[in-house]
Amino acid sequence: MSLLKGIAASSGIAMAKAYSLVQPSLSFIKKEVDDVEKEIKRLQGALTVTINELEAIREKAKVDLGEDKAAIFEAHILIVNDPDMVASVEEKIKSEKVNAEHALKEVTDMFIMMFEQLDDEYMRERAADIRDVRKRILSHLLGVKIVNPSMISEEAIVVAEDLTPSDTALLNPQYVKAFITNIGGRTSHSAIMARSMGIPAVVGTKTATEVIKDGDLIIVDGLKGEVHVNPSEEVIQRYKDEQIRFEKQKAEWAELLNEKTVSADGHQVKLVANIGTPNDVESVVNNGGEGVGLFRTEFFYMGRNELPTEEEQFESYKAVLERLDGKPVVVRTLDIGGDKELPYLNLPKEMNPFLGFRAIRLCLDKQDIFRTQLRALLRASSYGNLKIMFPMIATLDEYRQAKRIFEEEKQKLIGEGVPVSDDIEVGMMVEIPSTAVMADQFAKEVDFFSIGTNDLIQYTMAADRMNERVSYLYQPYSPAILRLVKMVIDAAHKEGKWAGMCGEMAGDEIAIPLLLGLGLDEFSMSATSILKARSQILQLSKKEMEDLAQTALQMSTTDEVIQTVKKTIQK
Repeated sequence: MSLLKGIAASSGIAMAKAYSLVQPSLSFIKKEVDDVEKEIKRLQGALTVTINELEAIREKAKVDLGEDKAAIFEAHILIVNDPDMVASVEEKIKSEKVNAEHALKEVTDMFIMMFEQLDDEYMRERAADIRDVRKRILSHLLGVKIVNPSMISEEAIVVAEDLTPSDTALLNPQYVKAFITNIGGRTSHSAIMARSMGIPAVVGTKTATEVIKDGDLIIVDGLKGEVHVNPSEEVIQRYKDEQIRFEKQKAEWAELLNEKTVSADGHQVKLVANIGTPNDVESVVNNGGEGVGLFRTEFFYMGRNELPTEEEQFESYKAVLERLDGKPVVVRTLDIGGDKELPYLNLPKEMNPFLGFRAIRLCLDKQDIFRTQLRALLRASSYGNLKIMFPMIATLDEYRQAKRIFEEEKQKLIGEGVPVSDDIEVGMMVEIPSTAVMADQFAKEVDFFSIGTNDLIQYTMAADRMNERVSYLYQPYSPAILRLVKMVIDAAHKEGKWAGMCGEMAGDEIAIPLLLGLGLDEFSMSATSILKARSQILQLSKKEMEDLAQTALQMSTTDEVIQTVKKTIQK
């Protein structure tokens, strides 16, 4: 018996025998070729077969998962069909006289590296899409058959190094009861799809494929992120009881789908979702979201060789606003630059990109990009309840300049006879400690605040959250962070404005009681966390949580805060 720990990517508990999904080697060596035209034809043949495969997977996904999840494979087809990517591979074959495999890897490595360097976890996980597509193309170039997960015909738990989106789409939930991977995160496509299929998943275990053998009895705890290998009878029985309790709990959460989020003593807050693409909206609706608290717009600009047009952006914003049918949609304007490289912008390399030329700083400098996005948003505003927020605001002058550009574009459109909503709230992210300290001044001019805790925490603690050596300093429950959050909320309320939070902290079960007590108005989180959070808030007393928050603010350490919260909510 052994225990593995990883990331709880999809809730639930499953028990079955392990099915090791080991893919064949796709290794190759770089070769010089004499006939480049023949090599290009070989590439084109592999691309054609790959597209046919992806179209078949897309149709299966439509039936099994729905249109929104099938759109993932539409994106994969677009990658294969991307004329710039294909042209780059062909050009490398011609100019360097190398085999198609090498040229493909060189070009796709460039795109993968670009995505993996991003600060935004959601965007970083998009590198998996390119890897998935490359794997398929390489398999056809090498004449190697990829293992097909759809061939699993008895109850099993899949164990793999990683599961690509197309692997996950081929899993039949009738037989596949869960999956475990060595790598991955909660925002990867496979994790998102696992949640939509109701398959428990634990990812990022690092050693699952080494420790687990074919046929081993496995228990996957998607609630705690634990994997039990060949468990004892006592553990088996404990988890059988746990499964019954979890299924009952899920049924109770489902009853809250259309309920408002009201504390035990009658205080109402909003639970909304973070999204990265228009395809994510269905998950918001299906999980009882009361709107969108953060629409990351970076995806429009990524994985392409030119800026998106105003029309492209307008259509996407319009689609999201219409689907949410009057529920609020908070759109964050372009947050890119510094560590988020866009090759076609030719941004300068920086020693410290997190503190560099990014987000609103870039937009105020490159106003043509900013104005195009604002025009698209303003045109879409008449189709729903749009709110706009500016990221990485450090000074009041920055906010004023951004707001002035917004007003200028609004007046231009009105002058052109374009319908524009006259009820668009304009706010800002609070991600910089100095901004939180000056929140009382900002609150006089903004319509709302949205606290971006992911950056606020790392800037306050001077600890890069991507650096494992200082990860112990990334402390959401630190009294220092709680004091800054309180300053922002109090400043907003004093001016009659509302305050939300769109960092990971907003959906954290330890943080939720504290945030309720501090007076947070809007909690924006992963859509799949909403019903669980609603259930938690329904059982909490706002008054009691206010007392808890005041106690926590006076504590000295994060551990003291955590223990106090646990004791309070477990009473």
